[in-house]
Amino acid sequence: MQLVGNSESHPEGLFFPDTYYFDRNTQDITVLKRAYESMHEKLEKAWLGRDDHLPYKSPYEALIMASIIEKETGKASERKMIAGVFINRLRIGMRLQTDPTVIYGLGDQYDGNIRRKNLESDTPYNTYTRAGLPPTPIAMPGLASIEAAMHPAETKALYFVGKGDGSHVFSSTLAEHNRAVIKYQLKSKK
Repeated sequence: MQLVGNSESHPEGLFFPDTYYFDRNTQDITVLKRAYESMHEKLEKAWLGRDDHLPYKSPYEALIMASIIEKETGKASERKMIAGVFINRLRIGMRLQTDPTVIYGLGDQYDGNIRRKNLESDTPYNTYTRAGLPPTPIAMPGLASIEAAMHPAETKALYFVGKGDGSHVFSSTLAEHNRAVIKYQLKSKK
């Protein structure tokens, strides 16, 4: 991290995912610097053009949110809606309760299945046990996720559940959400 010009010790999310062209004699640190500088430039530009009244204190917090959006989104058209749900939760002090952060916190312990004990086991990344954003990004978000974090959909939704095809059902109430969970998650497991 020091070689690319950052004092952060955690590199996750700080390198922009893109196609980079280089010749065979290019040093790896040169490519990493380009990816780091690219992320910094894109994030700064998006931060300057962000919507008003977002609950982020810094561009880094917006990057953390973008990384969560990146991991939660199966359908590109839903990015801004997913961002809107998370923004609504942050605004009212509700926990984000998002599986990708839990999975990230598990690291190598994650075996492909998330279990109740994982959701209840506290780590700095467990957004079921901790309020607010996790301490760092959990992925390298692309520009679409950064833009969604800076320009979320205006929605009353507080919940969403995967339908199994990459898309989600969004709900404003817990009762609606519970019905969607039964329909799309519990029935599919029987």
